Amino acid sequence: MNASRGNKGGDSRPRARFVREAPDVRRQALIEATARCLAEKGVGGTSVRAICAQAGVSSGLLTHYYDGVDALILATYVDVGTRVSAALDAAIQAAGDDPRDRLRACLQANFREPILDPDLLATWIAFWSLVKSDSKIAAVHAEVYRGTRAQLEELLKAAAPALSPSQTRIAAISLTALVDGLWLELCLDRSAFSPDEAQAMVEVAMVKALQI
Repeated sequence: MNASRGNKGGDSRPRARFVREAPDVRRQALIEATARCLAEKGVGGTSVRAICAQAGVSSGLLTHYYDGVDALILATYVDVGTRVSAALDAAIQAAGDDPRDRLRACLQANFREPILDPDLLATWIAFWSLVKSDSKIAAVHAEVYRGTRAQLEELLKAAAPALSPSQTRIAAISLTALVDGLWLELCLDRSAFSPDEAQAMVEVAMVKALQI
């Protein structure tokens, strides 16, 4: 719900609740508002005014916690990446102890909520548009990619100990690229194939990778 709507007609309850919240909660609310702005308006439309309207707060609160919009966008990128990683970690843990099941769960979780989400795609596109022009965003992007690949490499090693380090590395890169491409297409348009079909395609690629 857009908290700014609650301030219309003299109803200030959403803002009053917000002011009473702890600093960490306020920061998180600003991050979530920034993610919504990026998804709806892109980088060009994500301003202090737009974020604060989305969050239902004054511009002074934003500048109190963050050194401008760029810093808040950076914090939002970190937060989104952390939440995606947490969803993958949860899927892996729920898969049990079998190494192949854990690898499969990590790959296939990308085609279920909360990761398979058109709004998440819109937010990522905004981040990606900044990678070449913002060194801090580029650094976070590289860190997120390294973390994803390192996780896959560990899962691959556990599932196929006979793979050499170079084989494991190439398999992780290939599987990451396949997952990213299928995820992107599904978020854009689900008419070509379904999430179940995407999972099946990834399953075939996983089995081949483990047989290298």
